[in-house]
Amino acid sequence: MSGTPFERVVVDPPALAPPVGFAHGIATRGGRILWLAGQNGMDADGRIVAPGDLVAQTDLALANILAVVDAAGGRPEDVVKLHFYVADLDAYRNHRRALGAVWRKHFGKHYPAMMLLGVTGFFEPDAVIEVDGYAVLPDEA
Repeated sequence: MSGTPFERVVVDPPALAPPVGFAHGIATRGGRILWLAGQNGMDADGRIVAPGDLVAQTDLALANILAVVDAAGGRPEDVVKLHFYVADLDAYRNHRRALGAVWRKHFGKHYPAMMLLGVTGFFEPDAVIEVDGYAVLPDEA
């Protein structure tokens, strides 16, 4: 699915603290919206990988997000908003460097608008993270 170009503009107002590892906002014009369901560290066989390992599960959750984007005809740069839900905020803080490396592996230097929340649990008991969000894809030709 290749299509016509569309516009994406990062919005980081000087009145806010400079963002580190995210954008305050992304304005788009044109394109199709892809709503991304929550993805966790579940493999193609329906098993959560590396129970308790935030970095490994984040790696697979981001790969799963991008598999959906790719299947819809998009690229990582088309992701405009992500929500991260983690079971342990301290683990997230303590693994920021490794999580940053995982991010760059999948998204390079593209940083959409993002949100991080601590939660008490997930449907899959071995999951420690879930990611959902939105992408804006080129219009279909």
